[in-house]
Amino acid sequence: MTSSTTASAGRSQSSKAAASGWIGSALEYYDFFIYATAASLVFPQVFFPSDNPRTAIVASLATYGVGYIARPVGAFVLGHWGDTHGRKNVLILCMFLMGISTLLVGLLPTYAQVGMLAPILLVLLRLVQGFAVAGEISGASSMVMEHAPFGRRGFFASFTLQGVQAGQILAAAVFLPLAHFMPDEAFNSWGWRIPFLLSFVVIVAGWIIRREVDETPAFQQEEAAHATPKSPVIEAIQTSWPDMIRVVCMALMNTIPVVATVFGAAYAVQAAYGIGFHKDVYLWIPVLGNILACLVIPIVGNLSDRIGRRPPIIIGALGSGLLAFGYLYAISIHSVPLAILMSLLMWGLVYQGYNAIFPSFFPELFRTRTRVSSMAISQNVGTTITALLPALFATVAPPGSANVWLVVGSIAFAITVIAAAAAWSARETYRVRMEDLGNPDAVPVPRAEYDRLRAEALAKR
Repeated sequence: MTSSTTASAGRSQSSKAAASGWIGSALEYYDFFIYATAASLVFPQVFFPSDNPRTAIVASLATYGVGYIARPVGAFVLGHWGDTHGRKNVLILCMFLMGISTLLVGLLPTYAQVGMLAPILLVLLRLVQGFAVAGEISGASSMVMEHAPFGRRGFFASFTLQGVQAGQILAAAVFLPLAHFMPDEAFNSWGWRIPFLLSFVVIVAGWIIRREVDETPAFQQEEAAHATPKSPVIEAIQTSWPDMIRVVCMALMNTIPVVATVFGAAYAVQAAYGIGFHKDVYLWIPVLGNILACLVIPIVGNLSDRIGRRPPIIIGALGSGLLAFGYLYAISIHSVPLAILMSLLMWGLVYQGYNAIFPSFFPELFRTRTRVSSMAISQNVGTTITALLPALFATVAPPGSANVWLVVGSIAFAITVIAAAAAWSARETYRVRMEDLGNPDAVPVPRAEYDRLRAEALAKR
């Protein structure tokens, strides 16, 4: 095989890996986000009927958090699988688990039909969802980053998160016409099930797409040298715990999407809070924010290949934390236009400084042999902590309380400060070669040589 043919094959696999990361994440997070939407808009009435609306809202949002409780368990199991059996295999497994569990949510009986069995089954399926999604981002990010050419890892890896945003757009887009055109009684009775039943498409599409991508060269080299670890989880904790702690703290940035799409939805829509946004009106807020995010993410990913990973994350964390105040205040004063503007700024633009970068930065902090385990465990521990926030927000700022926006906004900003500090303390990785990633003492490629190699990679696209 000639060098030009080899280079062409490498570019083809880079593109296929990026496409697989994008489409797979979009489909899998479509499943995950339709649950989040339903938990805010429908489940309090369908699975948690109560004479006390506050109790129903807290219980429903708690089931959203339950999915995240399962994520650390999934991270240990699926991270081990990804580091011992390959990135491709773990991604296909994640897809099947997520698709089947989501499909079954759409077939569940309601509380009125079977009583307490309904919320119990709902929680069990949410646990499977959380288990499955735990391996998605770490596996997809590692696969795309390891396939990407040197100097373009930030750009290619960002497509994984662009797919996540697209999945959220798709989730809301499916709910929008249902919430708008169906009577509330029909929507609460059976209309909400339609998005879940469509998950059958996820199972079929995910298998077709992901089987076309080769295993990454970095993992194949480890496997060929018989260097894959027997216990990657233990090795990851022993050798990479300082960076794992940093990733846990940076992953607390998940508080911003929690504020935007979970608590924000309940605050704006649920009658107990008295804001009164109509369901289909509110659903447009995250849709518009995510449309902007899809445009911004590859731009920021490309920027990080020029200036580094840390600056965009720090700016994105602090900026979106401050904008959380404005977003929640806009909802509190019943201003749909201002809420949309704040969503575009907070979620669609500034937050992407973090969101577009972590798919390259997190796996770059770790060695190939433990990369998926290290990222999966630390990222999912961080997101699990933030997933408990909706129920916390509804508890400390319940319906009828004063200054809901100020209380919730203050908590969100404090968390983003922690994330920014963690990014500031981390080492820069964008100019470190693949074989040196995860080595705290690795010497980055000199700037002039890096720029030359990056220019060559850009010329070959």
